[in-house]
Parts: sequence; structure tokens; C-alpha cells
Amino acid sequence: MWYNRAISFLLLCLTAGAVYAAEGLPLPDADSLEALRPVEKSFTFEVGANSLADTYLSPLRYKGTSFAISYERQQAMRFDPRRWNMRLSARVSLADTQNPARNADIWNLNGHLDWSMRRIWSLPLGFSAGVGGGASLNLGCLYSTRNGNNPASAKAAFTVDLAGFGQWRGSLWRLPLTVRYQPSLPLLGCFFSPEYGQLYYEIYMGDNDNLAHFAHFGNYFALENLFTVDVRFGKTSVRLGYRGDILSTKVNNITSRDISHAFIIGITTRWISI
Repeated sequence: MWYNRAISFLLLCLTAGAVYAAEGLPLPDADSLEALRPVEKSFTFEVGANSLADTYLSPLRYKGTSFAISYERQQAMRFDPRRWNMRLSARVSLADTQNPARNADIWNLNGHLDWSMRRIWSLPLGFSAGVGGGASLNLGCLYSTRNGNNPASAKAAFTVDLAGFGQWRGSLWRLPLTVRYQPSLPLLGCFFSPEYGQLYYEIYMGDNDNLAHFAHFGNYFALENLFTVDVRFGKTSVRLGYRGDILSTKVNNITSRDISHAFIIGITTRWISI
């Protein structure tokens, strides 16, 4: 039965501990294990400003307030935990923006998922840096309260990214801190865009040519800047930070600009993966 196996495993662990003690060998502590495969998980809330322009919906620039919730997980890789690090993040944001006359709104709903793997180098004085690659998926929608015939603009993109990493881990005025900067830049991919003036009803009826486009620096530019400071209290930290995102696309005579700045606050936990 399962409980017999559990009892046997417990007795085996106790016997191993007794052998270590009898031979005068030190038992492995948590710090030595943490150096093997540390895992870090963060939940954060973001509030900031959003500025967007999308000529499919309007020639005007809209500005407003944005909110977001995000999740991030970082883990040392099994094959080389001291040199390779994996990052997985997900974020959902919602912004309410208005035109300069403040008589029309565009709602901006966006979901972002990205994964990356980075090579980490340890540097003196508590610094470390890294670079790697990954992939990201971005899905969203703009909705205009003013347009009656074609009020929405769908957004979708899949890209292969260049991911960076810079960190300082130390203390300031006896306060343990982890300061981290993580930029991300898409290199290649594909994204969705209708023709200028094309109705989504026409796409639904079968007019679906020239909707997917090859993404490169000439027609698709995006940059994520994530700067965080974790104030550590044991294995739990309070996270404060800043996120700045830029997305610019130009295809089918449609130009889109989406720029956001946000303040971050959240909780980070850290444990050991065995």
C-alpha cells in the first residue's frame, strides 16, 4: 500500500541522517540546495498611462489610464542551474483612453504571454547579467465607442524575441534588495492586420486574403522595459517597479502606436525545486 511506501521512505531518510551524523558529515542545508535550482514566482498589479493611435479606427491619438495584473516565474534550468535561467510571464491589461476633445473612448484590452531562456554570467559585487532568446504571443482588441459601422480592431502577433537580463543583489542601509532590469525585443514573427477600410464582416464572409504579415523591424517594432526592486523579507519579497512598453506597426496603410507606462507593486516568493 501507499502508506507502507511512505513509511519506508521516511525510515530511509532518517537512516541517511543518522549515517551523516555518525560519520561527522554536515547535512546539506537549504542554502546549498537553493544554489542548485532556485524558483521565483511573482504576482503584481500595475497602474499607469496608455497612449494609442490606430488609423483603422481613428486618425486621432487617444490617452488614458491603464490597469494590469501579471504573473512571472523564473527558474534555474536542470541541465545547468548556475548558468541558465528560464522566465515565463503572463499579463492582462485594460485601458480606457479618450480623444483630445474627450467625447469618445477607445478601450484597449490586451493579453501577453512570453517565455525565454537566458545564459547568466555572475559578476563581482553581487552583479549578474544575461542574454538569451524566447517567444511571445500577444492577443488584444481595440474598441471604439464612437464608430458604429466598424468599432473594433483585433490585434494578434507571435514573435521570436531577444531577451536581456541585468541584476544586482545586495543590501542598502541594511535592507536586502534585488534590483533587476529585463528588456525584451522581438526580432521576427507574424502578425494580423486587415486591409485599410476592410470590414470584419467581409472577413467573416470569406474575404480573408492578406491578413497575416511577416513581422520585422520595418513594419513591427516592440520593446518591453521591465525594472523591478524586490525588498526581501526572508523568502518573501515586496516588489516595486516600472514597466514601459512600446508597440508600433505599419502595414496595409494602417499605422498603430501603443505606448504605456506603469507602476508595479506585488509579492515575490522564492523556494527550492528538488
